[in-house]
Amino acid sequence: MVSALSVRTAVKSFSYFVKTFLLKIFPRPLLSAYHLFLSWLAAFWYGHPSEELVVIGVTGTNGKSTVVNLIAQILHSSGQKVGLTSTINYGVWGEERLNTFKMTMPGRFFLQKQLRNMVAAGCRYAIIESTSEGVLQHRHRHIHYDCMVFTNLAPEHLERHGGFENYKKAKLEYFRKLAVSPHKILSGKRIDKVIVANGADKHSADFLDFSVDKKITFSASRDFARRPGPDDFLAENVQLRSEGTSFNLQGQAFKLPLLGAFNLENALAAIATVAAFGVDFASSARALSHIRSIPGRLENIDCGQNFSVIVDYAPEPNALAATYQALRLLPRKRLIHILGSTGGGRDTARRAVLGEMAGKTADIVIVTNEDPYDDGPMAIISDVARGAEKAGKQLGSNLFKILDRQDAIKKALALAGVGDMVLITGKGSEQAMVVSRNKKIPWDDRAVVREELIRLKKSGSSPS
Repeated sequence: MVSALSVRTAVKSFSYFVKTFLLKIFPRPLLSAYHLFLSWLAAFWYGHPSEELVVIGVTGTNGKSTVVNLIAQILHSSGQKVGLTSTINYGVWGEERLNTFKMTMPGRFFLQKQLRNMVAAGCRYAIIESTSEGVLQHRHRHIHYDCMVFTNLAPEHLERHGGFENYKKAKLEYFRKLAVSPHKILSGKRIDKVIVANGADKHSADFLDFSVDKKITFSASRDFARRPGPDDFLAENVQLRSEGTSFNLQGQAFKLPLLGAFNLENALAAIATVAAFGVDFASSARALSHIRSIPGRLENIDCGQNFSVIVDYAPEPNALAATYQALRLLPRKRLIHILGSTGGGRDTARRAVLGEMAGKTADIVIVTNEDPYDDGPMAIISDVARGAEKAGKQLGSNLFKILDRQDAIKKALALAGVGDMVLITGKGSEQAMVVSRNKKIPWDDRAVVREELIRLKKSGSSPS
């Protein structure tokens, strides 16, 4: 008798074979038609649930997941029932689960099922982290967006898209789709079509160049990429401190217990978005003052040790630079940085760049495995380490190459002294590490850190 485990194994093997071999030889138009059909079928199967929700999409290079979560928290605090899907989590707010799929924008059937679950739970809003990869596979089709939020744009996934302009074009597709979609009627009320964009980003004008009902920009500086208008939100009296961020917006004071200029921009994106749907500044300020930490985003792991440990996602250079900038606000002696880079042919050029950034900024650099996919893990590690060596780090002294990620974490914690900071980037709150043949190994940086800190404390190796 065939067991359920055997069936699941066979299905996974077949899926890997299809993705690795068959899809590579399919003509591109046929493959696109296949993805488009699945998108239609999923929406049809679940009864086109996005027609029954106000759907807010968030796209850009960095900050998407945080913006999704901030929007959800503000709307929830304002008395609305909200659902979301993001790199970090998915589900109805308050009952959401961590994303274990290693996919920012999940597959079409899963996504449509989540939207249907949100409708069944009585949600009015659905907030969807929307990716360029989602456009390539038509995951955005048959989702009726009412609002699109643009966070920022930097080079990423260029191998996948064949260059920066194609990457940008994929992002712009969401805004084009929004503009040509019909207005939605919910509870007898016509829902406005809205674009919210980071006015300080040099690409914002392109994302605003669509015909919709409302266009709102936000910025943390007066350097708007276009001439500011009456619907531009400019943060003033900005104070970036170790306990968080404070600022004023059109006379309203805000206090945000999140670090860094990038989180200020994320908060402004959320405030501007909910304002478009009637949430006043005072309500947003109350919600943001009590914001819970975002899993795996500058997340502090405290087990009573006498040094700090921060887990952050920061998978690409712009995000890592923003993380470094935010952490300068916190007191520390040495910075010990654990990092790696993703395999699978993804953005190979950034490996040495990440290594060089770490080499210039951290006192000790430990390069380890991240998500190698079918690439050789040590080859990736060596690429990153070469960047650190270029910045002056010496292998075996203040630079270490450690294949096993848990061993790398052990090494960093063992090296940490009183007042030091251990920074672990690349995975954040991700729940799996992807290795050869697309196999997912259960993994959580935060859980491993806690496990190792407890072990250190029991062994007496780490003073408290």
